[in-house]
Amino acid sequence: MSVEPAAVRPENPAGSPADVLESLARSCALLGFDMSCDPRTGALLRTLAAARPGGRILELGTGAGMSTAWLLDGMAADSTLLTVESESPLVEVARLHLGHDPRVRFVHGDAGALIERLEGDRFDLVFADTWAGKFERLDETLELLAPGALYVVDDLLPQPSWPAGHGPKAEALAERLMSDGRLRATRLDWSSGLIVAARI
Repeated sequence: MSVEPAAVRPENPAGSPADVLESLARSCALLGFDMSCDPRTGALLRTLAAARPGGRILELGTGAGMSTAWLLDGMAADSTLLTVESESPLVEVARLHLGHDPRVRFVHGDAGALIERLEGDRFDLVFADTWAGKFERLDETLELLAPGALYVVDDLLPQPSWPAGHGPKAEALAERLMSDGRLRATRLDWSSGLIVAARI
């Protein structure tokens, strides 16, 4: 997906946190980073976050903060967001634009290591947008879900950035999530391709 500033405005659904998204898009363009979440996915994340007042939210893969901004826009004042990213320049962009919000805590590090440290903790919404939490440590991530909590993954439809051979991995992940007895999941062939699952 392009994150050129001019491309963000017409793609944003009505009521989006447009100012911060445009600022983030400009920073992404300067970094040459073009893997931010689709605005439709962002709008869905905002809605799901709004449905969890007082909720604890975990984002695996901050990127430059686009999806983080959408989550914060939906969160209640007493909700919290923990987000992790391994790439230092991306973390710095996200902190620059969003670090003033006391509800968010940024972790610069490996998502898999964070998942391991969080063992026994529980979250009300998990957005997995990096390798760990999707293709690695999936079971450990699902165990972080409180009863009734939501787990969201994106980028399940073919993407230009996919490496060779990634398609079968994405399909295997989708099949695994759709058949997991701990979940009630819905697959959406919309936006970049999503699964939204509830822990039962």
